[in-house]
Amino acid sequence: MNEVLNCIASRYSCRDYTGEPLTKEQVTALVNAALASPSAMNRQPWKVIIITDKALIDEMDAAAMDVLSRADSAAFGRINSRGGKMYYNAPCMVMVASDGSKFADCDCGILSQNVSLAAHSMGLGSVICGMARIALESPRGKEFLGRMGFPEDYVFGMAVLVGKAGSAREPHELDMGKVSFAE
Repeated sequence: MNEVLNCIASRYSCRDYTGEPLTKEQVTALVNAALASPSAMNRQPWKVIIITDKALIDEMDAAAMDVLSRADSAAFGRINSRGGKMYYNAPCMVMVASDGSKFADCDCGILSQNVSLAAHSMGLGSVICGMARIALESPRGKEFLGRMGFPEDYVFGMAVLVGKAGSAREPHELDMGKVSFAE
């Protein structure tokens, strides 16, 4: 199996980070992977915001957990059982802002996968985190949007948490029952 296929096959969703900051070179590589993402008609309907301000990430985490504790007891319980942090102590969040255009959801998903695979290829853990939206919809959401420089007229597209993994996991098992062939 080639290097790319090995990376895809061995990547897992990391939910345990050491909190150790990323190097400038690692952040640059993630940015380059994000910007290399394909998009429908090359419209690139995103703005990429790299958040390495650990205080901001932790404040967003606390605000999201507060909202979740009142809104979704099952999800809150699951996250609480994993250490009580929605962002799992990640030192970096790649926030993807979407222009909301027709194919933007798909394109932002592709960008997120590029970032996740790039992180894994560098020996870092990552998890694609749609629940990052919760902090932006919390009572402090406008403050967070301002602090991260979220562009006006854009909406949450997706987020990817990245950092040095605190522990390793096996990737999920492949479910061939999800595949059919039209031959």
